[in-house]
Amino acid sequence: QLIQGGITVGLGGSAGLESPIAVTGAAVGSNYARIYRMNYKDRTLLLAAGSAAGIAAAFDAPIAGVMFSVEVLLTGVVFSDFIPLIVAAACGALMSRIFLGEDLTLHFKLQEAFSYYNVPLYIVMGIVAGYYSRYYAVIAHQIDLFLQRYFKGKLRKGLFAGLVLATLCFLFPPLFGEGYTAVKTLVDGSGATLMQTGLFSGFTENSWIILAFVGLVGLFKVFATTFTIAGGGNGGNFAPSLVAGAFMGYFFALVCQMIGITDVPIANMAIVGMAGAMSGILYAPLTSIFLIAEVTGGYNLFIPLMIVSTASYVIVRYFSPYSIDKKKLVDSGKIFGKKTDRNLLSLLNAKDIIEKDILIINPNATLADLVELVKVSHRNMFGVVNDEKELEGIIMLDDIRNIMFKESLYESIKVRQLMKSPPASIDIRTPMRQVMEKFDETQAWNLPVVDEKKFLGFISKSTLLQNYREILLAYSS
Repeated sequence: QLIQGGITVGLGGSAGLESPIAVTGAAVGSNYARIYRMNYKDRTLLLAAGSAAGIAAAFDAPIAGVMFSVEVLLTGVVFSDFIPLIVAAACGALMSRIFLGEDLTLHFKLQEAFSYYNVPLYIVMGIVAGYYSRYYAVIAHQIDLFLQRYFKGKLRKGLFAGLVLATLCFLFPPLFGEGYTAVKTLVDGSGATLMQTGLFSGFTENSWIILAFVGLVGLFKVFATTFTIAGGGNGGNFAPSLVAGAFMGYFFALVCQMIGITDVPIANMAIVGMAGAMSGILYAPLTSIFLIAEVTGGYNLFIPLMIVSTASYVIVRYFSPYSIDKKKLVDSGKIFGKKTDRNLLSLLNAKDIIEKDILIINPNATLADLVELVKVSHRNMFGVVNDEKELEGIIMLDDIRNIMFKESLYESIKVRQLMKSPPASIDIRTPMRQVMEKFDETQAWNLPVVDEKKFLGFISKSTLLQNYREILLAYSS
């Protein structure tokens, strides 16, 4: 992860190194828990602690590391869970201080103090950040779909994405790499400096060109990042959300100045914009608030950070309950969503709970053959299969109880006359959620399982519920 992330960003990929750092930290925690055979809860907690340490080390921001793990990785956190997270984040920040000193990834000091007269501007800024974050999510999704639809091979996809990224970086140099240098330049209030090494180097004195340049960089940041990641690069949206937010905030401040609001704190708007975009893109308002507060060396902007981050988060949650990264995983069933029952059912597999001790009989057999089968069976159901072992029907003991002792019918009645179609059948590859839905629809307690019509056995609703209960206990312990 670290090597691939370094190569991606070093060669100009417009992504962030924080995701590989968090993944590496999580892997360390997960492997530690696996080696010492810890339970699910402790393993998850150590995974989150590793990520907290990675984020804390990257920014020298231990509180942000803890908040990131709680908001993005963990659910159902209790107070005692914070202790290992705090210890891990503190260790990560300490290592950052020892090895990096002041040479941190992102660190700057506030140039202007917070003034409550600017609260209305920060409220508007929060609304802008929310809709910008939604724009970011929609564009990222559409680009991802576009690449999947028209570029099946990884090589073709990578070449096309690289070509698009190279074009964007040529037109707008701040899109090259993770972009933290550009962020520091904006916070210093010198957006024109970003134009000195590109096609627009001759227009650094034109305020309208500067405004257009900053706005276009903010709009195209999502293109550069998504083509980097979807095209095969290794990185995440952590750093891009901060960079995009800085350009958005700077653009907003310039617009305010041009319409006559002369006392707009441009640097503060860029800083607060970072928190607003990160909150809306990653769905992590607490992480964004504390991260920006920590990297600025104080809490002077805490109130505007809270206003902008909260407003942005509320707006994006109105459109979608999940962030762009998490939605992919929820839709594919790789991680849990909000519906706990479906989450736990997804952990069950039909082939693991099939009851195979069900006796079978041919449809051409007689009632006498069926009675002999009843004598040796300890179940009250039988599968009727043909010579190719394909399921044709089922017989329940209650269905033959009134005739099974009438010997005069033993040779005249065939099994085919006694069998009935099951209320539903289950394919061995059917997700357990759909299996439970079939039980609910049919009100049956036993359903046959087939594999391309070949009879495999039955699934009992009681067995399914028992396995569900065991998983529920295991994951809540």
